[in-house]
Amino acid sequence: MIRAYKFLLRPTARQVAALGEMLRDHCSLYNGALQERRDAWRHASKTTVRYGDQSAQLKEIRGFDPQRQGRWSFSSQQATLRRLDKAFQAFFRRVKAGEKPGYPRFKGVGHFDTVVFPKDGDGCRWDSAPHDPQTRVRLQGIGHIRVHQHRPVKGRVKTIAVKREGNRWYVLLSCDEVPAEPLPATGAVVGIDMGTTHFLTTSDGEHITSPRFLQTAAENLAAAQQHLATFPKRAKQRTKAHRAAARKVAQIHAKVRRQRLDHAHKTALTLVRDHDTIVHERLNTAGMTRTPKPKPDPERPGAFLPNQRAAKAGLNRSILDAGWGVFLAILANKAESAGRTVIAVDPHNTSRTCLSCGHVAKENRVTQAKFQCATCGFTANADHVGALNVLNRAGLALCDVA
Repeated sequence: MIRAYKFLLRPTARQVAALGEMLRDHCSLYNGALQERRDAWRHASKTTVRYGDQSAQLKEIRGFDPQRQGRWSFSSQQATLRRLDKAFQAFFRRVKAGEKPGYPRFKGVGHFDTVVFPKDGDGCRWDSAPHDPQTRVRLQGIGHIRVHQHRPVKGRVKTIAVKREGNRWYVLLSCDEVPAEPLPATGAVVGIDMGTTHFLTTSDGEHITSPRFLQTAAENLAAAQQHLATFPKRAKQRTKAHRAAARKVAQIHAKVRRQRLDHAHKTALTLVRDHDTIVHERLNTAGMTRTPKPKPDPERPGAFLPNQRAAKAGLNRSILDAGWGVFLAILANKAESAGRTVIAVDPHNTSRTCLSCGHVAKENRVTQAKFQCATCGFTANADHVGALNVLNRAGLALCDVA
């Protein structure tokens, strides 16, 4: 299996400054390569510059500027150029598909936060031994940085990345050949129905409350954003107060993100430990949170009909705050490691189908919490009905596979 590990770095003040310089120099390389592609297309008869052309120039660039570009790992700079090349590949793919393309943009220093080292031992080294509290990662041009390794790394380290989040630094390891650790069989099968009022409801009737971390932090976040908005957006040089205000907003978002991840990990772990098979809806979160299209008024040119955009915005915020996509991805990874089975089924009408007679109608969902069949009068909790229908559909799917 392939797994990723994320550990907090404990750099010294000098190493923090060096890490910042590394990000700035890689950002400069990215922007310079992007500018070269733009100029070649505009001023050289639409000439296309590719990754191979720019990678071949690295040796000359490093020799011309040994104090900056020549200081860092050659392979990490190649990875930065590949990052730009992937952005252009995605751009051209969207153009061919008729989608909104989104031309690659220049990166500001505050928006370029990751440097990738494609191979352990090439410009970086993961120095870790079993039960060794002094875990360190060695980076070319910076030295050995202490790592807060809160769990053992299993498998073979393939790639190493250094990432900045606010004023914290992390190391991300991508490992392959990670062995599975199957849990003892329980014989239990469960279906889960994702929601906003309840984070999820199981087919056993258990409700897990939605923590709503973003809603809890909304007041502090609004105050921090209002304070940040008092500074000019396009100031030539940011003041110390401006940087502090931006850092405060980033810290609140980072805390919400960590709380959401922690809740998802703990909930998924409980499900995996207690059940052999877990069934959930195949949710298209991106489609569910899409903004409604405007409706032109045929009787008044230039005017639009109400499309409930404000109400949809509130629902979108609740769905994104719940973090369904993150939770389901974590659930799938933990289930694979534990030897459990996860099945995704069609979510269509799971909360509108009567368990007693099978009647399907939107009128069956009386309220957010109440289900009452319009045909036979069967009454139950709507989320519990949805979870049971999800489980029933998995039974049909298992029969088809068999």
